[in-house]
Amino acid sequence: MNVLEWIERMFDQYGYFVLLLGLPVDFIALPLPPGQTTLTYTGYLTYKGVLDLLPAILMAYAGSVIGITVTYVLGHRIGAPILERFGKWVLVKPAHIERTRKIYEKYGNKMLFISFFVPGVRQFFGYFVGIIRIPFRTFALFAYPGALIWILTFIGLGNIFGEQWQRIFALVERYLGYFFAGIGVLVLTILIVRWRKWWLKKPDNEPM
Repeated sequence: MNVLEWIERMFDQYGYFVLLLGLPVDFIALPLPPGQTTLTYTGYLTYKGVLDLLPAILMAYAGSVIGITVTYVLGHRIGAPILERFGKWVLVKPAHIERTRKIYEKYGNKMLFISFFVPGVRQFFGYFVGIIRIPFRTFALFAYPGALIWILTFIGLGNIFGEQWQRIFALVERYLGYFFAGIGVLVLTILIVRWRKWWLKKPDNEPM
């Protein structure tokens, strides 16, 4: 059974609850079909009249908010204490985490906003933001609107292009991959140059 057949079967059995329960699983990074495929197929089902558009959007948004919030809480409540306690074993000191937080506050919110469109990054970013203890209000201000735009984009693709949704989805996935890969290389290069200067620098007030 391929991915699409599995998604079809889930929608046949559970309807809108596939979005409410399946999308959180996508964010937690468990091995189930990717959220973007599910959302685009949802849009196709609204085109066919199998699902109603507004309830589908609302259930998808609820599932996405649940998923991204769970990853943040796990990072904040579990990941951060583990890193604070055992980070020294992998050369991560509290001063390093604090510097990472300051860099995130300067650049990271924009990345959080668009991270939904990048498989792998979408599943990781909530944990990361929680681990470096970005305030929940700041996290929600960028993550929740980003989730809504992500949902509307892919449900819209399926709804607008109807029977052609698979071909259009494949094109969008391909060019999004090229675009974000290029952006990722650029950002990674900049961060490596910046972080290399302060990561090896002795943290302030550290004893000789």
